[in-house]
Amino acid sequence: MAQLVEVSDPDDPRLRDYRDLRDVQLRKDLEAEHGLFLAEGEKVVRRAVESGYAARSFLMAPRWLDGLADVLERSEAPCFVLSEDLAEQVTGFHVHRGALASLERRRLPPVDAVLEGARSVLVLEDIVDHTNVGAILRSGAALGFDAALLAPRCADPLYRRAIKVSMGAVFTLPWTRLPGWRDALPSLSERGFTTVALTLADDAVPVEEAVAGLDKVALVLGSEGHGLSERWQDSADRRAVIPMHEGIDSLNVAAASAVACYVTARR
Repeated sequence: MAQLVEVSDPDDPRLRDYRDLRDVQLRKDLEAEHGLFLAEGEKVVRRAVESGYAARSFLMAPRWLDGLADVLERSEAPCFVLSEDLAEQVTGFHVHRGALASLERRRLPPVDAVLEGARSVLVLEDIVDHTNVGAILRSGAALGFDAALLAPRCADPLYRRAIKVSMGAVFTLPWTRLPGWRDALPSLSERGFTTVALTLADDAVPVEEAVAGLDKVALVLGSEGHGLSERWQDSADRRAVIPMHEGIDSLNVAAASAVACYVTARR
């Protein structure tokens, strides 16, 4: 069972994992250095632990203890108990989601392991906003996709904001980083996937038409600003678009992913 440790000093060094959560660069450096990530909220903490991630520690106010009592019962990690005001001093924001947990990262699996048995895959190129990455993985998991592959420069799915927006889908949808960028799509085609790039290219066809009748599909999504690179557009097997009205040419990438995932899942 987790040991409950009452804390009264916001500078307590044992709370280092939770300090200054608003500073993105600081968090990136700390989490990369120590191989950790943070989960926020009762449901997300539970899903992380139930997915096999080992807890380093928990942080919560007394009123949050009962909701995660069963999780704490199964863990040997310390649980730091402190007032809500003190938690806000430590983290830099109001911790209103019930709990925080610091967990150990796992080594990312190879691409072939993630793709084993998969028929519907998301492929993300240079999507740098953590909120968008979390929302895309949530849509993929909710709509029956089997896996996700991220280009090297995509935002971290295990950053706190991405985890929160995904509602823990980052723990259940298999994902990994692509080892390279240049030939990523041809390598998927060699594995039997038809790569379908969402793009505004002149030869793009409606996504329903692009995915119709396909067995194994890799749905390819590009960055928030410029969309897919020319390299990925040119190397994709097919180019698809979500038809628009009222003079609007595109959706936010997270919204577009939800629409495209839904259509692809019904192919």
